[in-house]
Amino acid sequence: MTRALYADGRVRHLGRGAIFRPMPLDPAFVADCPYGPGGLLLSDIVEVDHDAGRVVALMPAHADLPLTREQRAHPVRHPRHVSGGLMVHMTGMMGFVHAYHVLGLRHADGWIGYGGRIYEARFLALGEMGQPLRLTCTATRVRRGEARAFCRYDFEFTQGDTVVYRSDQAAMWLKVAEGEHPDLADL
Repeated sequence: MTRALYADGRVRHLGRGAIFRPMPLDPAFVADCPYGPGGLLLSDIVEVDHDAGRVVALMPAHADLPLTREQRAHPVRHPRHVSGGLMVHMTGMMGFVHAYHVLGLRHADGWIGYGGRIYEARFLALGEMGQPLRLTCTATRVRRGEARAFCRYDFEFTQGDTVVYRSDQAAMWLKVAEGEHPDLADL
């Protein structure tokens, strides 16, 4: 594998278009997100690989996360954890990371994404409080037109060496003009 080392410590794997080094979220990216910071819930972008269609980000795991803070936790029967419903939401946020950084789609330009189908999803372990989750989104199929983009994604969320969530899902990105309503019939 051929690598190029930048002066600031970033490593670029040549031919793969990937730069590996956590980077804080770009304010333009945060401003373009259809959810505010309380719904975006990412701390860093770890990888953007255009050639592989892969993005990786970090998500904090703490007791004040949406849904998690509402848990009636019990140390044995129901320990506090990252909610499964929140993990499904985070697949949408990672789809947005992919659309923004890899496909170049901008919410400000009228693009919006909707989850269409969860083909398979497995919750393999509890996301525990403390160590951040590493969220990986890989586009396995992309069909893009002028006003639509269909994406099928593989998601894998890990915490340390433990796989917490894995799924195969699809989403449709639509470019909606001002005053129009998105046509969701084809989702």
